[in-house]
Amino acid sequence: MQVVLGPDRSRLEPDRRKAGERTGPTALHPATTEGQEKMTRKIAVIVGCGIMGSDVAAIFLSQGWDVQAVARDETKWDAVRARVARAVQQLDSRGTVGTLRLVTDIRDLAWSGVQFGLETVPEDFEAKRKLFAELDRLVPPQIPLLTNTSGLRISEIARDCATRERMGGLHFFLPAHLVPAVEVVRGELTQAWVIDRLSNILRSVDRIPIRVEKDVPGFLANRIQHALMREAFAVIDEGLARPEDVDAAVRFGFGFRYVAAGPILQKELSGLDTQLAAGRSIYPALNTASKPSRVLTELVASGHYGTKTGQGFWKWTPEGIAAEQQRFERALIAAVKLLKEDGQGTNHIPVEPNSGGATK
Repeated sequence: MQVVLGPDRSRLEPDRRKAGERTGPTALHPATTEGQEKMTRKIAVIVGCGIMGSDVAAIFLSQGWDVQAVARDETKWDAVRARVARAVQQLDSRGTVGTLRLVTDIRDLAWSGVQFGLETVPEDFEAKRKLFAELDRLVPPQIPLLTNTSGLRISEIARDCATRERMGGLHFFLPAHLVPAVEVVRGELTQAWVIDRLSNILRSVDRIPIRVEKDVPGFLANRIQHALMREAFAVIDEGLARPEDVDAAVRFGFGFRYVAAGPILQKELSGLDTQLAAGRSIYPALNTASKPSRVLTELVASGHYGTKTGQGFWKWTPEGIAAEQQRFERALIAAVKLLKEDGQGTNHIPVEPNSGGATK
């Protein structure tokens, strides 16, 4: 499944380099000719092979890359390979797990020819900070190093690293091999070439890079997502709706339109004046709490994490979890195919003036 989810926006994007920043080849930005790139095997390094790391590995394997991955527990290697193979198969690609090399220690990685290194260890600041300090010492300085995180700031993770200007953030969305968007986050000291290179790499493997120019908690997507989740849990707290009704309102109501257009384009189509009027009426009643909701806090305190523990808002059996996961993935695969047929993708922006589109 070769999915092209949007036009190459590189010619339309402004120059985001900071004043005085080096842009030519340097020790941290080596020149490579087009011919050399075509002759060289593309190699990615992934540190951490849980669910996220395995799915990210599948993205690159599916596009013919070699992947070296660190999975510390060798007894789980068969399970890692099985998950990666399943994800590659779902992508209906030319890739195989034959070009996946597993090691138990980052000191066993071979860095020659590697295009980038990505860590996908659990969301623990201290663990990520220590790992980046080690990578800082081991990895040649021309290789970009990325952290996959939902909200931790790369600027803080890399604060004490000598080569922090080649370090940035990536945020994949689970399941990573099926959700097209990837946030590319620029830290306070990240050089522009790192963001440019990773954006181009992601486009080359059929992802939609979302450039985030400020390293703030939650980046871009999670700030929007958690604003929605705060309100979703709040209406349950208030007794306004049941969990299943909240899900139905989003999935079959306003959220149904998101596969066709993002929220800004939707309001552009329906009328910004209508949005302004609705906002004036509704915003004063929205939840503005600075801490998570009561129902969420109580569920977690009771050990009810959802399918992880067999109970959350609903009770789950192993069979029910498997069936729901399969349905969920089938729907995502169908959505990806629909976007391919649409031929525009999630970063489509109308640019033709005087023809019903927007002017830029």
